[in-house]
Amino acid sequence: MKAYVFQAPHRVVLRDRPDPRIVAPGDAVVRVTATCVCGSDLWYYRGESPREHGQGMGHEFVGVVTAVGAEVRGLRPGDAVLAPFRWSDGSCAHCRFGLSSACVSGGIWGEPGADGAHGEAVRVPFADATLVRLPGEPVGREALPILAAADVLATGHHAAVSAGVRAGSSVAVIGDGAVGLCGVLAARRLGAERIVVFSRHPQRQTIARVFGADETRPERGDAVIELTAELTDGVGFDSVLECVGTGESMTTAIEAVRPGGGVGFVGVPHGSEIPAARLYGKNIRLSGGLAPVRSYLDELVPDVLDGSLDASPVFDLEVGFADLADGYLAMHERRAIKAFALL
Repeated sequence: MKAYVFQAPHRVVLRDRPDPRIVAPGDAVVRVTATCVCGSDLWYYRGESPREHGQGMGHEFVGVVTAVGAEVRGLRPGDAVLAPFRWSDGSCAHCRFGLSSACVSGGIWGEPGADGAHGEAVRVPFADATLVRLPGEPVGREALPILAAADVLATGHHAAVSAGVRAGSSVAVIGDGAVGLCGVLAARRLGAERIVVFSRHPQRQTIARVFGADETRPERGDAVIELTAELTDGVGFDSVLECVGTGESMTTAIEAVRPGGGVGFVGVPHGSEIPAARLYGKNIRLSGGLAPVRSYLDELVPDVLDGSLDASPVFDLEVGFADLADGYLAMHERRAIKAFALL
């Protein structure tokens, strides 16, 4: 099969790779029908996070089952499926607790020894627990709403839940990438009364408003903190969604939230430190981290399938599978929010 691998910073290349096969009795093999580039893929692409030469790329895909192991009971060849960005066994203590991202047997597509999602097929461990069976084959652009649930939709939901968003909440969203925009969807779905998104990009501001934001503002850093005092009569926002991962964005989130409020952080941390004394002084709840996507999918997928939850506008650049590297570059240069390819 063909699949993308990491060659060097700013260089991912399409190479011949061994066809996936059943290794363990709980495995399935899935033919990929749609995949996309994630903002977190860019940390590897830029060389800011370690990646081995030749390591697979990508962790978001939907597809069709082509083979199953002897112990797989809930799937059969021909089934359309959604894969969360990590596999999990569904039975360990962490999975039962609702934190599939901490599964003791889990992993992420593209890690050493595993197929990446930016390939023509993927071997899926613990297929019954990991994959979500879909009612129809995800093909063409109709696959995009469900593809978003593989990561960014559920990660935005995790940010909102972790921040304690509920009916009547005032919410600020720091970060206007796909995850931040999906955080707007999630906050509106959970009943937020007022949502302010900090964004400097007109296209992203437009999507934020389509998703339910009441206001978009271009301020950053200290200017956000000053504006927060103005917008909230000096109180601060009930909940802040931190969807970037830098030190500046974390500081901004902590300063923008009200005393006793909640910060939900889902941006991959790069250069951020937690100011314990500030959290202590403001009685701030800080929660979040690596999203347990599989744990949320049973709740989110029905809303996606009935059309009431649609994050597909974040996919703003279609490239051919042979040109997926162009999608990385476009996102790196912020010419695209989220690039995708249909196979």
